[in-house]
Amino acid sequence: MDLAYLRSHPQHLPTFLKHQRIRETPVAGGSISAASRLTLDDGASLFVKTWPEKAAAPAPEGFFMSEASGIEWLRIPGGPPLPEVLVALPDLLALEWIDAGEPTRSGAERFGRELAAMHRAGAPAFGAEWPGFIGSLHQDNALSTQSWPQWFAQRRLEPYLRLSVDGGALSAADGAVTEQLIDQIEVYGGAEPPSRIHGDLWPGNLHWAADGRVWLIDPGAHGGHRETDLAQLALFGGAPELATIIDAYREEWPLADGWRQRVPLHQLHLLLVHTALFGSAYRSAVRQAVDTLLRT
Repeated sequence: MDLAYLRSHPQHLPTFLKHQRIRETPVAGGSISAASRLTLDDGASLFVKTWPEKAAAPAPEGFFMSEASGIEWLRIPGGPPLPEVLVALPDLLALEWIDAGEPTRSGAERFGRELAAMHRAGAPAFGAEWPGFIGSLHQDNALSTQSWPQWFAQRRLEPYLRLSVDGGALSAADGAVTEQLIDQIEVYGGAEPPSRIHGDLWPGNLHWAADGRVWLIDPGAHGGHRETDLAQLALFGGAPELATIIDAYREEWPLADGWRQRVPLHQLHLLLVHTALFGSAYRSAVRQAVDTLLRT
């Protein structure tokens, strides 16, 4: 199998893998999917994600197709590069292989401008036209014409707060104080029309490539608030050259007053997803975000 054959017959890839007709090398791929590098007969490489064989349940319906749809939707002229989707099947996603490089200031500056261009492409509403996932969890992507604060509260905060409390990662008191914040979400302002956002833009989903550019990977793409992407870039140690990215972004498309104070609010979505998925190890991060906002 070479790349031309694969493009013409993507449905054959699982058969070739099953019968070990393609060289496969496991690689790091995150905490949800199994990942590997495939080398085809013509030397081309692919990055392939599959649902782990030993998982307790099969892949959620639409899981890989959702990511593929998001990649194609985010790909706009002048925006950040995204890998080509070569195969999108219910239990497998194959993307072009992008050789890794090192973070650079010039790459960060270009990415900041490209990210602004992608956001500016906009969205018809909050949500998306495909099923939503964040990690392995479902995410409500039903298109909505609500104002951003109400949509964010109901679709991006409350579901994962409930899961976190019900699962014991957050206490009843943690839940109550977070609900207090959600009930007053309007006071933080910053409402904007929907932007075209990555939706899961923690630093691990930036791929600093050998071509000097920053590629986007693993999106949870939907119409959302552009400040959410920017706030997520500061999580878990922060992206390399983050200040350069933000400065370039703001030169291309200035941010609304108060954006710095809203960073914890926009981070809260992904932090609650982490308590829902991974437990109480992320409780302190959730409380820090909530307590910071309630003090402002």
